[in-house]
Parts: sequence; structure tokens; C-alpha cells
Amino acid sequence: MSTVAARRVLVVAGLGAGSGTGASAARIFSKAGYSVALVARGADTVNNLAQELNSAGGEAAPFPVKAYSPSDLSNVWKSIRAKFVAPEYSIDAAVFNVGQGVWKPFLEVTPEDIRTSLEINVEAAFAFSREAILTFKENKISEDKGKRGTLIFTGATASLRGNTTTSVFAAGKFGLRALSQSLAKEFGKENIHVAHAIIDGVILSRRLSSYRPEVATDPDARLSPDSIAEFALHMKNGKGVEK
Repeated sequence: MSTVAARRVLVVAGLGAGSGTGASAARIFSKAGYSVALVARGADTVNNLAQELNSAGGEAAPFPVKAYSPSDLSNVWKSIRAKFVAPEYSIDAAVFNVGQGVWKPFLEVTPEDIRTSLEINVEAAFAFSREAILTFKENKISEDKGKRGTLIFTGATASLRGNTTTSVFAAGKFGLRALSQSLAKEFGKENIHVAHAIIDGVILSRRLSSYRPEVATDPDARLSPDSIAEFALHMKNGKGVEK
């Protein structure tokens, strides 16, 4: 007697008001047959994107959060697991696209700037990762990909090097990259894939269109969020895990 394969689920946090990398990941994965759990601050963003994906024939559920605090993220993951229950579903993909940018000369940086950057770029990433990995550990190893789950972080140029106004932002992004490398080493042996993608450029979004329209309209000066999302799907579908 044949069994119906579980429907795969993507959890994506950070949707850029419905445009940009996170929203594109939701759309691309939905078109590939994934159910999608949408996590972002503010109900309008997640509700509107869920309605868009569902109207296009996909399955998406909105999960708004007040903040990206450890408690909020823990609670939202509980809600996601209650919505997408095994064996009908398998939550085996997660994208952390949350970020907090601070660009100031060093002597203008405030303690609040530092706290906010580290809370969003590092502490929230730790909390999201913990819930994702605990969820993946409950999955069986997929026969076609050899993995229990894939966790993808979106990084930036500042993940690799600092610049004149990026002391705070780079510190947060360096921390995110270090976290991803550590998790990859620790959980690769359990068939959990962790990847950190360096997005080295300006990404097209509604926000970019509003404040730098000359860049947004020049395909040679900005990056396509859909192309980045396609690469994330490629990483998810790749075989093998670093151990």
C-alpha cells in the first residue's frame, strides 16, 4: 500500500513589507509546491502575502509577530508546528531573512544602536535557529536529498568585511555568519544542512524604489530578489550535507 508523501513546508522570517528577498523566497518555494509559513512584524504584510500565494493556488499561512524576540519566535514556531502537523506536512526548510541595518560613523554610534543590531542580527537568529533545528531533528532523513532539513541565512557584504560606517552592522552580520558556520559543523553530522548566503549588493524592493529610484530601475546596479530566492531553492534541493 503506497503512502502519500508529506507536503514540505518552508518557514520564512523577514518579508520586507512584501517585497525583497524574503517575500520572493515565499513565492518561489510556493510555486515549487511548498506550503509556506510567513513570519514578519505586522499583520498586514503576512496577511497580504498569504492571500496572494493562496489565490495563486498555493498554501500559505500568516504568522505575525510583535517583535523578533526569543519569546515571540518560540511562540510563533509553536503555532507553525500546530498548523503544519506531521505526517501530512514536513517542515524541512527555513529562511532567516531578518536584519537590522545601522550605517553611522563610529563616534556617532549609540548604545541603543548596538543593542538593537545585536538583538535582531544575532539574538533573533539564535532563537530562530534553535526552533528550526529542533523541528528538523524530528524529521526522517529524506531519501532523495539525504537531509532532515535546511536552514538558510541571508548575509551581506558586511558579513565579510567592515567599512567606514558599518561598525555596528558588520558586527551583527559577522556574528550571524559565525553562528551559521558553527551550526553547519555541529548539525551536519545529523543530516541538517545550514547555509549562509552572502548577498553582495543592493536588492530590488519597494523601499529601494522609493528612496533610490535610479538604482531600482537599473538592472546592472541592483540584484534581483527572485534570483536570490531561486538560489535558495537550489540550495534546499541540493544533495549532501557537510559533516
